[in-house]
Amino acid sequence: MVDLVAFSIAASVVATFVVLHYAKGTGWQSQPDISQDILEQRASTVPETAFPEPMNRSIGGGGGAVAIEGGAEGGEGGELEEAEPEEQSPADMPEDEVEYFDIELSKEGTTIEVASNETILDKAEDEGFDLPYACRQGQCVSCAGHIKDGPAEDHVIHFKQETFTEAEMEEGYTLTCVAYPIDDFTLETGEAP
Repeated sequence: MVDLVAFSIAASVVATFVVLHYAKGTGWQSQPDISQDILEQRASTVPETAFPEPMNRSIGGGGGAVAIEGGAEGGEGGELEEAEPEEQSPADMPEDEVEYFDIELSKEGTTIEVASNETILDKAEDEGFDLPYACRQGQCVSCAGHIKDGPAEDHVIHFKQETFTEAEMEEGYTLTCVAYPIDDFTLETGEAP
């Protein structure tokens, strides 16, 4: 025989589940996702830097235009102004203008011939020398060297060097990863101020 009490309990549990299944709920809705709006708002307040992506900012990104300071109060309404044109890299020099210079690597005990459209670090590596480096963008001192013959700017063009001060370059310090020769000289590799 069928136990009437057990059948009643089972029927009421099933009925409860059916009612809950078809119930409309409380009407609660989650808030809209505003995380992208917050990221965009934060990115607009972070100033642009000259560092290349992805290291320049964790939010936002590089870009060719910069915001006008002062926004609407400055009378410009926050419009963008054109960025200054980038300077031409010596690496982009036409072949008919390329000159060659002798760079003595004093610690390595040899002299290499470096073209004016090639960095000292690149040429030394091509010649089989394992010179120190890290970023290859002129933003650290890993590839630093010292030019014994005087101010670095008399012997090399630094393309986008962001590490050494004018005084340090006057003392002859250079970054081989962004240094393009314009004269013959002697270089002590692995030397930083």
